[in-house]
Amino acid sequence: MPRITPISWKKFEKFLFFVGCKFVREKGDHRIYTRDGLLRPVVVPQEMALPIFIIRNNLRVLGISPDEYLAILEKI
Repeated sequence: MPRITPISWKKFEKFLFFVGCKFVREKGDHRIYTRDGLLRPVVVPQEMALPIFIIRNNLRVLGISPDEYLAILEKI
């Protein structure tokens, strides 16, 4: 089973757009995304490689399992 690895924020942004999120605003070096039905926004720092804990926390907010995430990344 593949593991979640650090990826660039731009690739994670493509993933967010694929699952229906839209960009709302930017504050400093953090980009904020939202989607209907989310209780809180998805926050993505503009770092070279997003740490695994940030990816996992945002997946929890989106309600997407790590396996679904990896399957979607292969598509995009």
